Amino acid sequence: MRSHPDAPTTLARSAWAQGTLYAAAAVLLAGVAWLLNPLANWLVGLERAPMRGPAELLVSIPEPWLTIGLVALGALGGTALIFFDSLEQTSVTVSGERVILERTGHFQEIARQQVGHVFRENDRLVLLGLKGEEIAREKCDLSARRLAAAFTEHGYAWVAGDPYEDEFRIWFPKTPELPELANALLAARADAMKSSDSGDSVKELRRELARIGIVIRDRGRQQYWRGPGRR
Repeated sequence: MRSHPDAPTTLARSAWAQGTLYAAAAVLLAGVAWLLNPLANWLVGLERAPMRGPAELLVSIPEPWLTIGLVALGALGGTALIFFDSLEQTSVTVSGERVILERTGHFQEIARQQVGHVFRENDRLVLLGLKGEEIAREKCDLSARRLAAAFTEHGYAWVAGDPYEDEFRIWFPKTPELPELANALLAARADAMKSSDSGDSVKELRRELARIGIVIRDRGRQQYWRGPGRR
């Protein structure tokens, strides 16, 4: 409970939740790694099998060192996976005056009077401006229930989804309703989405489009767009 009605509410992944995720990921990937041993032995026994060379190399390692090494590598991989995921998770501080979004390498402060609607979209917390423009979209695995309670308690308009959902339209090259700059950014983003290692470029191009009032929705590899809301 907050000690004062105007005191800010801060939400972040708890140490208990973080520790649970570390343990679960380590155990899960250690188990997957342990299964590589019987899989490698099975592949070696086949006359023709994909990855036969790596499988033979794997089974050439004597026991128990093979099993110990696989399990240790799996546990280490699971721990690393959760560690890097935690760097992208956003903590949220809400008050009657502002919203503060923080994660490693990022700090964003948004004045209350700039915020129109707030909602969760998949694993993202989204804040829209008064005209429906997107002013924040951050990775956040906090429960929608906790987020909704914090924002509504401080007077923000929490909604179940994008209130302008029916205004999204499919993008195609040189869409006539869009300015030349928006079409160029969307074309660059479409190209970036084809690459498996261009996540940062895709995010930055989304932010550039948001700066000129264009909101993007991805469905598979197809981009949908809308301008500022008209409600």
